[in-house]
Amino acid sequence: MKEMRIGLIGYKFMGKAHSHAYKDVGLFFDLPVVPVMKVICGRSEGPLQAAREKFGWEESETDWKKVVRRKDIDLIDITSPPDAHMEIAVEAAREGKAVFCEKPLASTLKDSYRMLEAAEKYGIKHAICFNYRKLPAIGLAKKLIESGKIGRIYHMRAVYLQDWIIDPGFPLVWRMDRKVAGSGAHGDLNAHLIDMARYLVGEFSEVTGLSETFIKERPLQAETGVLETGLKDKAVSGKKGKVTVDDATLFLARFENGALGSFEATRFAAGRKNGQRFEINGSKGSLSFNLENLNELQYYSMDDPDYAQGFRKIIATEGSHPYAANWWPAGHIIGYGESFVNMVADLFKSISRKENPVPDFLDGVRCQEVLSSVEESVAKGRWVKVKK
Repeated sequence: MKEMRIGLIGYKFMGKAHSHAYKDVGLFFDLPVVPVMKVICGRSEGPLQAAREKFGWEESETDWKKVVRRKDIDLIDITSPPDAHMEIAVEAAREGKAVFCEKPLASTLKDSYRMLEAAEKYGIKHAICFNYRKLPAIGLAKKLIESGKIGRIYHMRAVYLQDWIIDPGFPLVWRMDRKVAGSGAHGDLNAHLIDMARYLVGEFSEVTGLSETFIKERPLQAETGVLETGLKDKAVSGKKGKVTVDDATLFLARFENGALGSFEATRFAAGRKNGQRFEINGSKGSLSFNLENLNELQYYSMDDPDYAQGFRKIIATEGSHPYAANWWPAGHIIGYGESFVNMVADLFKSISRKENPVPDFLDGVRCQEVLSSVEESVAKGRWVKVKK
C-alpha cells in the first residue's frame, strides 16, 4: 500500500488535532494510503521536541523551508498562525507537494488568492480544514436539504460564542494581533459559520456588518512564545499593548438564492466556551444544530400531521448517516476530534483517486471574500456586494 508522508507545520492546538487524526484514521477507515507522520515543525526547540514525542512524529525540524523541500514528504499540513499560511503553501506548491491548510486560508484576501493561484499553477492537490462539514449530523443536514425535505430555504441564523478573553487581564496573544491573525472573532469564528452557510445554503450575495473591540489594550506577555485559546497561564509583563482585531463581529447577509442570513461571532459571551449554533428555515421545515451536542440534529417537518408536528431530535450515529458507519454502534457518540479524523480520511481518499479534496482552497477563497466584504461594510457603514 502506498504511503502518504506528512510534514506538519505547527504543533499547538491544531497541530495536536491534526496529529490525532493521522494517528487514528487507519483504525476507523479503510484507506488506500498509509499516513506516515514523518516530521513536525515549529520555532521553539523545547516544546517542539515534547510535541514530537507526545504526538508520535518521527522527526522534528525548526525550519519549515527544509521540510517543504524534502523529497520524502508528500503532504504539507499547515497549522501555523494565518500570517504564515501563504508563504508556506506557495513554496510547497512550487515543490509539488499536496497542501492541507487550516482556516482561515490566509490573513488577507490577497494572500488567499495567491495560494489558490499557486495551487492551480503547479497542479497540486489542495484542501482547507473546515472540519465541521465532516460531522455526521452536518452531513445529514446536507442530505435533508438536497433531498428537498425542508423545501426552499428562507433563513439561516448562526452564532459562534466564546468567552476565553473576557478577562481584561488576559494577555495580548497572537490571536489579537491583526498582522498575525488577520482578524479576531470574525476570521476565527465567523469563518466557520460562513463556510457552513455556503455548504448548506449557497453563495453569499451581499452583506452588512458591525464590529467592536471591547478591550482596547491588554498586558504584554512577559516571555516570547505563543499562548493558545483557553490557556490559564497569564505570564505577563507590566506593559500593555494595543488590541488590533475585533472582539465581536455581527453581520446580515443576502444569499444568491434569495435566502436571508444573520451571523454573530464573539469572544465576549460569558459562559459560552465553544457555542456554535445555527438554524435553517425552509418552506417545508427547519433544521437546527448545536456544536455542544454535535451528534444531534433537530429536524422539523411540515409534512407531519398537525397532531405530530414538532422538532424531532435525530442522533446521527446510525450506519446510514454520513461517516457514522466507520465509528461505533448506533447510539455510541463521537466527539470534536473525530471531525478531523473524518476530514483526513476524505483527504487521503480524494488524493488517492487523483481528485481534489473538498473543501479546497477555492472554498477558502470564497470564505475569505465574504470575510473581507463584511470588513469593508463595517468600515463604510453600508451594504456591500460580496467580492467574486
